[in-house]
Amino acid sequence: MTLNIRVLTVTARSAVIEVMDPGADYRTAEYELLADGQVLFTSDKTVETVYGLEPDRSYELRLRREGVLSESVTVRTKGEHVTLNVRDFGAHGDGETDDTAYLQAAILACPEDSRVLIPQGVYKFTNLFLKSNITLELDEGAVLSAIPDGDRLPVLPGRVESREGGEDFTPGTWEGRPVDCYAGLITGLNVENVTVCGRGTLDGCADFTNWWNHAYRDSRPSRPKAVFLNRCKNVTVMGITVKNSPAWNLHPYFCDRVRFYDLRIQSPSDSHNTDGIDPESCRDVEIAGVWFSVGDDCIAAKSGTYSDGVTYGRTCTDVRVRRCLMERGHGGVTVGSEIAAGVDNISITDCRFVETDRGLRVKTRRGRGRESYLRGIVFDRVKMEGVRAAFVINSFYFCGPDGRSDYVAAKEPLPVDDRTPRVGEITIKNVTCTGCHGAGIYFYGLPESKIESVLLENVNIAFAENPEPFTPAMMTGCGPETGRGIFIRNARRVELRNVQIEGARGETVDAENVDELVWDRL
Repeated sequence: MTLNIRVLTVTARSAVIEVMDPGADYRTAEYELLADGQVLFTSDKTVETVYGLEPDRSYELRLRREGVLSESVTVRTKGEHVTLNVRDFGAHGDGETDDTAYLQAAILACPEDSRVLIPQGVYKFTNLFLKSNITLELDEGAVLSAIPDGDRLPVLPGRVESREGGEDFTPGTWEGRPVDCYAGLITGLNVENVTVCGRGTLDGCADFTNWWNHAYRDSRPSRPKAVFLNRCKNVTVMGITVKNSPAWNLHPYFCDRVRFYDLRIQSPSDSHNTDGIDPESCRDVEIAGVWFSVGDDCIAAKSGTYSDGVTYGRTCTDVRVRRCLMERGHGGVTVGSEIAAGVDNISITDCRFVETDRGLRVKTRRGRGRESYLRGIVFDRVKMEGVRAAFVINSFYFCGPDGRSDYVAAKEPLPVDDRTPRVGEITIKNVTCTGCHGAGIYFYGLPESKIESVLLENVNIAFAENPEPFTPAMMTGCGPETGRGIFIRNARRVELRNVQIEGARGETVDAENVDELVWDRL
């Protein structure tokens, strides 16, 4: 048995570990975690949070499975100046009193390298703003329960003009554009060295009587996210449950080095725009051990619409997703569609997708611009079950104000100009997909800007015995498919190495305007 342990992050009172078990994804065989020889807990999760540690102390951590011990890892917790309990600031936690002012007071009063503790209880609140160099901990049984009333939420303006000729201040954003939006339930603006952690819950309390109701869906200002981080550095969110967000659950925007570990993100499957984690124009993002069950994309990498892509040119880069479980959602991992500054170096490894609409979902369109270059996307060691379409590249994505225009929808080649996006190299390896429904591989590039390079290696897609119709790509002219094997339009090179399609209806491969199609069945 090869069983090792890696420490992902350490706070003053907790740590996140990763079980390095070959072949495991979100779960593994059951094990015990020992600290200094004492069993702390039993788990089957590959990414797990260790609680109950003391500040500024070393611990020897080991795993034990069936009597066999792993090698030990020594961790030293951080120091902690003070802990501020929000109850001491007047918070009630009775599920009725508005505790916003008391919670915010504790955060503002917290000195550097200290902790704000929210103990067990239900704390009604509108929203909170973070500050740098603190830890905000939701203890077991603590619930931050949002008051779903836009009249009581602060508004973040989309753009504030710089008086000194520098870069404008853009605190508010919605779907890649600087527009007025309600502050996130937890908001960080230009903060750094912050941890939000604990065994508690952030409940956005959204439902179909308030934020998800049609009358509120397109509200101005735009709906709040559960956690919104704008131009932050070195922020970690770990351990907590986030549910019923009014819109996207966690939205890091123009951030550097953000970490999301051991989270549970949950919204009803029919809720609106409840993406799980959407890193937008971020650098160095790690998402590990997260369980998703949401009403939109589980993870979506973005970099703004055309104006922001041209103005800032900030590519979304170095995003690492591993050991996650996606149950339901429009896409397991999505790239786009607001992607005008491009995406580079996105890896998805050791994950499991269960009944998501799509596995890998790439969505772009004309108008995103020449800087919208999507490349370095790697899918490796992924298992899919009951996914409706395993792999989709859609260069005609029709959502948004101009999505159904003739310019976006035209299937004939148009002139290549500053508005033309590109899809570069994509690598998909070691994937099994069982119970597929609509389509296994559905790639539709632009005729004037073909998909440059896709490699699929050691991929097995098996269709359900009675597959259900599903529309794989949200684009004009794409209808429901049932058991469609491999469909490719407008690509330079597609290489299939040991790709097996089982149970497809009709011809296995349907390819047009593909310069080079290599299928090595081994």
